[in-house]
Amino acid sequence: MKNPLPLALAVSLAAVSGTAFAGSDSGFYVGASVGQAQLELNDQDPNFDSIDFDDDDTGYKIFGGYNFGLIPLVDLAVEGAYVDFGSFRGSVGPFSTDADLDVTAWTAAGLAGVKLGPVGIFGKVGAALWDSEFSGGLGDDDGTDPLYGIGARFTLFSLQVRAEWERFDLDNTDIDYFSVGGAFTF
Repeated sequence: MKNPLPLALAVSLAAVSGTAFAGSDSGFYVGASVGQAQLELNDQDPNFDSIDFDDDDTGYKIFGGYNFGLIPLVDLAVEGAYVDFGSFRGSVGPFSTDADLDVTAWTAAGLAGVKLGPVGIFGKVGAALWDSEFSGGLGDDDGTDPLYGIGARFTLFSLQVRAEWERFDLDNTDIDYFSVGGAFTF
């Protein structure tokens, strides 16, 4: 009877390497998430006198990207997304007229992450092309500003569940977006 040690070592190594590279699929991915967007805006505007918003709402994001998978245990990806932050309630003008503010954005970001088996953490940096609109024809605004965030994910085969926090540094305000979603790698 031969020594079973080499066989046991080979099986253990195969199991560990499979776990270490779980979710290391490189290629295109698509996903969606839902979360909570928080906006605080206190500003003096020449067109409206004062603007005061401190509200949160449910938002959603649809995203897609490409994971390069070049380095073991490290993820490098590019990602684009459409984000609808929802509708925020506040007041506008010298008489504090109630108004809603709707904000959406198209984003492009680079992601870098570390794989810890099926679990991983990642950071992102990019830009958001955003658009905002006040209710009742009070006006709108748009711009391109930076975004950054961090997140964690759990991957099983080509499916991924991820939670993330993103900060959108818009002209006069910041939006914090906390979300949970899923992605599928092709």
